[in-house]
Amino acid sequence: MELEARLAFANQIAKAAGKRTLKYFQTTLFDVQKKEDGSPLTIADQDAERYLRKMIQESYPSDSIVGEEFESVEGSSPYRWILDPIDGTKSFISGVPLYGTMVAVEKVEAESKTRKSVIGSVYLPGLDVGVYAAEGLGAWTFQGEQPVVRAHVSKKTCLKDSVLTTTSVDSFGARGAGDLYRKLASSVYFCRTWGDVYGYFLVATGRVEVMIDPELNVWDAAAAQPIIEEAGGKFTDWQGNERIDSGDAVGSNGLIHEAVIEMLNAGK
Repeated sequence: MELEARLAFANQIAKAAGKRTLKYFQTTLFDVQKKEDGSPLTIADQDAERYLRKMIQESYPSDSIVGEEFESVEGSSPYRWILDPIDGTKSFISGVPLYGTMVAVEKVEAESKTRKSVIGSVYLPGLDVGVYAAEGLGAWTFQGEQPVVRAHVSKKTCLKDSVLTTTSVDSFGARGAGDLYRKLASSVYFCRTWGDVYGYFLVATGRVEVMIDPELNVWDAAAAQPIIEEAGGKFTDWQGNERIDSGDAVGSNGLIHEAVIEMLNAGK
């Protein structure tokens, strides 16, 4: 099947690209640059994305490509690859292993012309763990050489029993939602940061119940959406729309999703 073939390929290149970053991780072999938006960039980000693009263009030359570090490539097929070579670059720079390579495939539906992220593959090289999914094929997780097992979100139904994670509390403040974060934090069992891709991995594998991003790009969200959905959860923007391009996101086990969305929009 077309989807199965692309999923297998996405897994292959996500893991290989992630492993390429390890030659720089916890070393002094790279300098940190600043992009126009102030976010950090390293040679490891660029090297991993160049590899991903090369492999995709060799195997699927008619597909489009969108990535964090380089210009988009337009294709003629209904498929678009969305790449984040290192999600959690600040963690990577700091020697913290909670970063990952994210590869997604989006498909344009012929009749409606709408886009849908149908494949997601995530690999955290510093931990040697990953999770992947394709629409209708379930979500699966692995660690090292251990057997691949089905990934499932948790079954907790109450916010007060749930764990919330996010990438940075400061990002709530940046959009004027600092009070909202404190309200959310007081409504759950406990909160942790170090989110980025690791937060979505934890949701998809049932370790935490909700990951919230007050700001993110499409390459931060594209792989997470099908993974969390196929694991039984829900992935939307803050308004509850099943989108990856709104600039914010909520990934949850689904059972507490509406309660979180209500809190995010209370008073509007």
